[in-house]
Parts: sequence; structure tokens; C-alpha cells
Amino acid sequence: VQLQASGGGLVQTGGSLRLSCAASGDIDIIKDMGWYRQAPGKERRLVAVIDLGGTTRYAESVKGRFTISRDIAKNTVYLQMNSLKPEDTAVYYCAAGTVIQSSRAIASAYAYWGQGTLVTVSS
Repeated sequence: VQLQASGGGLVQTGGSLRLSCAASGDIDIIKDMGWYRQAPGKERRLVAVIDLGGTTRYAESVKGRFTISRDIAKNTVYLQMNSLKPEDTAVYYCAAGTVIQSSRAIASAYAYWGQGTLVTVSS
């Protein structure tokens, strides 16, 4: 399975960005897709995940501002990020795999990762 992420960039506080992640390869083994982020000097943390049924999970810090969606036909997951803040600055990684519900917030539970895309929010 290969994951190709895109859509990062530089935006001002309050602005919006949309990230995309397209999966290819043996996609039948993927139930869950989502986004994690890693700021300099910090651990990689959950942003949002979504399963094949559309069930989502968000980090508390992004609830109400970010929306994750998935186009199953295109094997693509999106992250719409609105009302961006400087603390959202990080490298955003696309993740995929089949994960039990209790582990959906755990980065090591995901078998496949994209290359990361940098999001920078200026103040």
C-alpha cells in the first residue's frame, strides 16, 4: 500500500487548507485512514481518522475546525482545515490500516504512512 499526501503549505491565522491522501496498491486491506501531525520536538499525534463506514474520531484540539472525509471510490481521504492557528503548524502524515476501535488514536497501530506534508500557519 502506498499513500501520497498533498495540499500542505503556508497560510495565515484563520485561513484554510485542504489536505488529500490517495491510497494505491492492496487497498482492500485498509479499513481506516486518517491524519496525524508532528510538530518539531514533539511526538506524532492523532488529528482525525475515519473508517469505511464513515465513523470519525478527532483530536479535541481540532474539533469544530477540521473535517475529515473519505471518497472510497477514489481511495482518497481528505482533511479540510479551517480557522487555522499557529499551533496547528506541523508536518501532517496520512496513515492507513485496519485498526481496532480502541487503538485508533495510537500511531503505531497504523501499518502504512505517507511521506508527510508541511502545514505552516503564520501569526
